[in-house]
Amino acid sequence: MLVFTRRRGETIMIGDGIEVRVLRSGRDGVRLGIVAPMHVPVHRQEVYEQIRQANRSAAEAPGALTTLAERLRRSAEVREDAPTQTPRLRTATARKRS
Repeated sequence: MLVFTRRRGETIMIGDGIEVRVLRSGRDGVRLGIVAPMHVPVHRQEVYEQIRQANRSAAEAPGALTTLAERLRRSAEVREDAPTQTPRLRTATARKRS
C-alpha cells in the first residue's frame, strides 16, 4: 500500500486521468473529491460491494432471467392485441392563488 500525506487543497494523481483532492479534513473524517474519466467507475467501498453482490446474484439466477423474459413477451403480446388509442395531451391549468 502506498501511503500519502496531503493537506487540504492538495492533490494526488493516479495515472493521467484520475485526480484525488483533499477537500476537507476534521475529526469526523476526510472529504475527498475525485475527478475521473466517465468510463472509470468510482464508488465508495460499501456501494461497490453491493454492486458486486447484485451482479453475483443475477449471474446465479438464470431462471429468474428466463421468467422475466417470458413475462415481458406476454406483456408485449397483450399490448399488440389491445385496441390502439390516441394518447391525450395534458394541458396546463392555471391555479388560483389564495
